[in-house]
Amino acid sequence: MAQRRTQAARAPSTRLSRRLLPNGSGRCTIGGTVTSGLEALSAAIADLKREEAVKIVGLELATGTDPTRLLEACRQGMQEVGGRFEAGRYYLAELILAAEIFKAAAERIAPHLARTAQANCRGRVVLATMRGDIHDLGKNIFATLLKAQGFEVRDLGVNVPPQALAEAVERDRPQFVGMSVLITTAFPAMREAVDLLAGRGLRESLRVLIGGGVTTPELAEWLGADFQTRDASAGVAYCLAESRRNQRGGVDA
Repeated sequence: MAQRRTQAARAPSTRLSRRLLPNGSGRCTIGGTVTSGLEALSAAIADLKREEAVKIVGLELATGTDPTRLLEACRQGMQEVGGRFEAGRYYLAELILAAEIFKAAAERIAPHLARTAQANCRGRVVLATMRGDIHDLGKNIFATLLKAQGFEVRDLGVNVPPQALAEAVERDRPQFVGMSVLITTAFPAMREAVDLLAGRGLRESLRVLIGGGVTTPELAEWLGADFQTRDASAGVAYCLAESRRNQRGGVDA
């Protein structure tokens, strides 16, 4: 029995370490399993391991990993969280915890993103979760990804009245407006916001995006939106494409 206790005491605990490879990149060792740092980051977020995720971010940044790749790994981890939620493996509490982990990781990455993106502003974006909805996880991920690509983002928060959105657009003159929605009670406010923008003569100069789990192409048509997606990365790709088109004077290549 004493011998067994000694062996147990000497058994290695789950650990996180960094091993540099000849090309300067690195791999993380988690509990004896060696994997790429980006894969480990996605897995840590998906498995709701906050300390592990933040530590991996620090290790990757210290060895020069592109911060946009780290952010993409975070997004992939959140995508896995969403899949587990839809499959009934995770519940609301896990979604909230995952959002907090994503936020903690993104805060570590953000200063490095600012240094890579500040040289070239691609455009201005106003974001909001409209009146009747207080969910902001998808919006927050979208905002972080936009900033990583050099967009200036003004986030109005949640439960935003249509009037407040219209006033922000009139004041800030963005090229894009994004409305996030997770419950259908916000649909009327979204429609009212688009109508207000049109009534103030602001709609023609804007691209209006909608995103969230309950959005559909039919909803986009009803609202008069230009783009609809349930994938934050697709929304960023759309903004990038439109920004490039605008820089070419509206002529598609």
